Amino acid sequence: QVQLVESGGGSVQPGGSLRLSCAASGTIFTIWPMGWYRQAPGKQRELVAVINRGSTNYADSVKGRFTISRDNTKNAMYLQMYSLKPEDTAVYYCNLHYPGGDYWGQGTQVTVSS
Repeated sequence: QVQLVESGGGSVQPGGSLRLSCAASGTIFTIWPMGWYRQAPGKQRELVAVINRGSTNYADSVKGRFTISRDNTKNAMYLQMYSLKPEDTAVYYCNLHYPGGDYWGQGTQVTVSS
């Protein structure tokens, strides 16, 4: 069984930065893609960024501002967020995709407000 635990969320002003972390426990293969998703109130969950064997992809809305990374030695994944905007406000979820489905973390709240 895999468990994912996010941390690092919080409240920041527009233009601020945050770094989210996702700690994974259990049997994990490094070839399995991991990603960050977010869900704002009243909206569907959306993909923010994904990392797959070193390749990364980002939603257009975060390109140039967010950076996803992964440390396989620590079973950890990160999302460095710069130049945060109010529209980045959401619950951010860590995801691990394996051949049988997906594992999700419990989410961490990010609020960008002045």
